[in-house]
Amino acid sequence: MRKLLLASLGILAMHSSPVQAQTPDAKEGDAVFSEFAFGSGAKLSDLKIHYTSLGTPHRDKDGNISNAVMILHGTGGTGKQFFQPQFANELFGPGQVLDTTRYFIILPDNIGHGQSSKPSDGLRMAFPKYDYDDMVTAQYRLVTEKLGIKKLKLILGTSMGCMHGFVWATRYPEAVEKLAPFACLPVEIAGQNRMWRKLSMDAIKADPAWHNGNYTSPPLAGLRTAASLSMIAGANPLALQAQFPSRDAAEKFTDEAFQRIALRNDANDIIYQLDSSRTYNPWPHLEKIRTPMLWINSADDFINPSNYGITVLAMKRMPTAKFILIPASPETKGHGTHTWAKFWKDDLARLLAQ
Repeated sequence: MRKLLLASLGILAMHSSPVQAQTPDAKEGDAVFSEFAFGSGAKLSDLKIHYTSLGTPHRDKDGNISNAVMILHGTGGTGKQFFQPQFANELFGPGQVLDTTRYFIILPDNIGHGQSSKPSDGLRMAFPKYDYDDMVTAQYRLVTEKLGIKKLKLILGTSMGCMHGFVWATRYPEAVEKLAPFACLPVEIAGQNRMWRKLSMDAIKADPAWHNGNYTSPPLAGLRTAASLSMIAGANPLALQAQFPSRDAAEKFTDEAFQRIALRNDANDIIYQLDSSRTYNPWPHLEKIRTPMLWINSADDFINPSNYGITVLAMKRMPTAKFILIPASPETKGHGTHTWAKFWKDDLARLLAQ
């Protein structure tokens, strides 16, 4: 239970180390793009995008891959985070919504994450300052150039991946049939959302051990603050109160959790990951969205509060979208509800059946 709760607590998905589902047909690969140009004008001589795939491509009568689904992870995560039982065991098996005998599933590690190119590979703070547009460009090139897919059946994205889904909807609508963005809002990252991100980045940079990114040992004080903010931002307060009803229990869990996660993420990588949302803002372009969309948030999401009124205004401008708000309960996972498929898999099945 504690491992699963930790998975739900943090937006930085790699803080967790959950038991993984069995995925015997998983394959891994790399796409390397030479002289990759970022929106800032910076270039990287070789940008590597690592990906995992499940299932086998099927081709239509014209020879085009017709069953490809891409699933996009959240901030700090990787494609392999979707091997967690609460996701994979609910979706990928025989007869399930994303049965891997029917679908070819692509799970990329986005720029700055996992086994893809990132600051901790050696450039540290000299790594190009990527943003969501750069990440989506790399995803598009992975799909079209490396894998030869003209049109995806579905993009399912969680948290950061949810926001990437909105970017796809406005930049590459012809390249995807359906969208399922879970746990985000289609507005600029501002207010409380930007504040907790900036506080996390500032905490790392203020740690003397960080040394402008050129540290020789992890800046643990800064990492602890960043991890703490992430845990609070991603949590379901109702569930935490039920599971840790005393002061001693709550403090014991947080201390144990930090010991498990302190050294799992590179400080510079975290700064880049949190800051990559700085230019995200699909709000002016919502009328362009004509792709059928299932947009789901949860009522206990601290990062994307349900009482802003944003979803009501957005839905008036997106005639092909359906919005669902999952009610808060002791069983929901706060922001992390997005990766617990039992809450939304039936709605996803209805979207795919349209």
